[in-house]
Amino acid sequence: MSTPHPDRLPPLNALRAFEAASRHLSFANAAAELHVTPAALSQQIKSLEAHLGAPVFLRLNRRVELTDIGRMLAPVVSEGFDTLLAAWSAALRRVEKQHLTVTAGPAFMAGWLAPRMGSFVTAHPEVELRFTASLRMLSFERDEIDLAIRFGAGDDEGYFSEELFVDWVTPMVAPNLAERIKSPQDVGHLPMIQQDSGGMLQDYERWNAWCNMFDVQKNDDGPVFTTPDSALTYAVNGSGVVLGRLSLAQHLLQAGQLVMPLRESLRRSLRYRLVCPLGKEQDQNVQVFRQWIKGEMAALENWSEGRLFV
Repeated sequence: MSTPHPDRLPPLNALRAFEAASRHLSFANAAAELHVTPAALSQQIKSLEAHLGAPVFLRLNRRVELTDIGRMLAPVVSEGFDTLLAAWSAALRRVEKQHLTVTAGPAFMAGWLAPRMGSFVTAHPEVELRFTASLRMLSFERDEIDLAIRFGAGDDEGYFSEELFVDWVTPMVAPNLAERIKSPQDVGHLPMIQQDSGGMLQDYERWNAWCNMFDVQKNDDGPVFTTPDSALTYAVNGSGVVLGRLSLAQHLLQAGQLVMPLRESLRRSLRYRLVCPLGKEQDQNVQVFRQWIKGEMAALENWSEGRLFV
């Protein structure tokens, strides 16, 4: 093999062939992934080995194994291609158009964000917003997301993260039931609509914590829903009382479809945050959206006036 040149990289195709083959440990499978023949892939790997001056694979009977040098090189090359692909995707998005892709939970997207989009579009017609509603924590790179609106205690280490609003819950009912609730104990005399989507929100969604705080006898007369928007819709029909989250119920409260007959409310450390990769917060379109959503969510604090929080 020729003497390696430390200041020169091998051809990109050779590195790509090596990366695929190191994952599959099969020239045939790697060739199929890259849409080339096994012979062509083998030539690319030989080219890389010639540039390196050492073998990266042991060619065994019907299989291949990475050499020590190959094992050292494989994860770094793989990471390099992931970084390159992410940068290329970001560049293409910037070239295509001035659009911003935002992800949030389905209930928040439908109940809070979507009804306000008209005001954003009117104020900023130059920015095309794209939304992805998901309960999964999407990847900024893999799923091509610019901004995420996340809810919870939050561990955003390594990302830009900006707090928007600390949410709270309180009993909510249709107006025709409001007169039956004069004290927290009255809540226990109505069907209590149950919510159970699991995870960190159980304190907010379930009645246990609120009832314990305000000495209320919990009942299990109401149906169980796995999504908060379904529970709120059921409450609008006057079929019971729901432990409603302000951010998700604000549009129903504003429209008079639900009311909050009591001051007693439960507030924990669960909060909305605006999250994006470090440095992305400086992009012009991101800054425009940041300022807009901070203004919109600041108005939620008006609903906190007069509340009795625990």
